Order: sequence, then structure tokens, then C-alpha cells
Amino acid sequence: MSKKDTCEIYCYDEEKVNRIQGELQKEDISSVVLLFKALADENRAKIVYSLCQDEELCVCDIANIIGASVATTSHHLRTLYKQGIVKYRKEGKLAFYSLDDDHIKQLIMIALVHDKHDKEVKVRV
Repeated sequence: MSKKDTCEIYCYDEEKVNRIQGELQKEDISSVVLLFKALADENRAKIVYSLCQDEELCVCDIANIIGASVATTSHHLRTLYKQGIVKYRKEGKLAFYSLDDDHIKQLIMIALVHDKHDKEVKVRV
């Protein structure tokens, strides 16, 4: 690590640190970590993106979209379900998945916009 990206002396704003630590204690950051861990897998991110494009997809559709087996896709969907990212409904022998709420779609879309912006900035520099 270069000296340019670290403090060269140790000092901190006690009031600011205490205020933010207090706010941090009020939040359930560990659940946010679990949410992002679930989304950190490329296949699961593809699944969530696919569900951003269509309100509801069956497991077989999702498997074909991401190029994985139904078993692998089901495993990923269970992980996303356990984290509250997707929900499902059964219709006969088919299982249809959708995003649990619009916040997940917002997260994915914001991340994609951020990525495009970051790439554009790097091209200009």
C-alpha cells in the first residue's frame, strides 16, 4: 500500500466516530452482508438480473437463461429464497420465481449503472 492512500499520522474526530458507531449499532449490517454474499455469485446475479427483466420465470426458464442444470439453478434459487431476495409459487408441477420486492431490482440496476459509469470514467482518464 502506498503512502498516498493512507494517513501519515494517527488522529480521529471523536465526536464523528462516536456518532457513526452509535448509528452503526442500530443497523443490522450482518443481514446486509448476507444479502450481498448471496448476490456475489455470478449465476445468482444472473438469476436476479433475469428476474428484473421479467416479473416471473419458472425454474426451467431460468436454468436455460443462465446455462445451468435445473438442479444447479434450484440450488441457487434456494439460496436467494433463504436471503429473502426471491419468492416462489407453485402451479401444478412448475415452480415460478419472482423478486421478493422492488428493492432488489433497484440494487441490481444501480450496480449496473455504477459499473458503466466507472468504465466510462476510466476510459476518459
